Amino acid sequence: MNLRLIKLVVKTLVLGLLSAMAAGILYWLFFASNWSWFPTYLPLMIKGLSLTLQLFVISVVFGFILAVPIGLVQVTGPPWLAFLARWFCTVIRGTPLLIQIWLLYYGLGSLFPSIPGIRDTFIWPVLREGYYYAALAFTLSFAGYEGEVMRGAFLGVPRGELEAARAFGMSPWKVLTRVWLPRAMRLVLPTLAGETVLQLQSMPLAFTVTVMELVGVASKVRQDTYIVYEPLMFMGFVYICLTFIFVYAFGLIEKMVPQKR
Repeated sequence: MNLRLIKLVVKTLVLGLLSAMAAGILYWLFFASNWSWFPTYLPLMIKGLSLTLQLFVISVVFGFILAVPIGLVQVTGPPWLAFLARWFCTVIRGTPLLIQIWLLYYGLGSLFPSIPGIRDTFIWPVLREGYYYAALAFTLSFAGYEGEVMRGAFLGVPRGELEAARAFGMSPWKVLTRVWLPRAMRLVLPTLAGETVLQLQSMPLAFTVTVMELVGVASKVRQDTYIVYEPLMFMGFVYICLTFIFVYAFGLIEKMVPQKR
């Protein structure tokens, strides 16, 4: 009886604390906060959201396309290529993403203007924009992390299934595309969902190389209006909604993919 009473008291206290926090947040949002800036900066926020989603989709799609062969060569070889892939994953995972972005934008990007005639070529508008350096850095980062994940997924596929596919006379390409890769993808889906969400949370780093994504817009609002908390709260709410959408989508995919064959 005493244990039940203690559990009831704890649940009541936790529920009361959460309710008080929710009530405080709602009161602050509707009565104590300043949202007069919102209509003025709404078009800029929509553009910032568009840039955020563009960087996210580009880095995830192309990063995963690179991750598959990076993970595969670490398992199948040849040894020198496996060494290069392992070295790439180690460097990417061992250095902060912010440093990678800065090295590409401030390091590599500073070399191009010194090339004679580069400013007169058609690629100069691309080379001077931080957007493309951020997209490249995000893509390489995602490829490095997911390449190691895919290596583990390829190793996790039972060898008996691969040997059975070869015994049926399948070519190495068919074994990869019809047996090995689908089974590895089935194993990696839960991890891929978490890595994708983490990739989404990395998008604000693009602001450090002059890309006006969502957090960049929040910073502009702060500089123009001296309003700090409301823009940040709104950006946080947008990221929470995006995270919920992607987590829900991956949940649906996991339910659609059978776990056993």
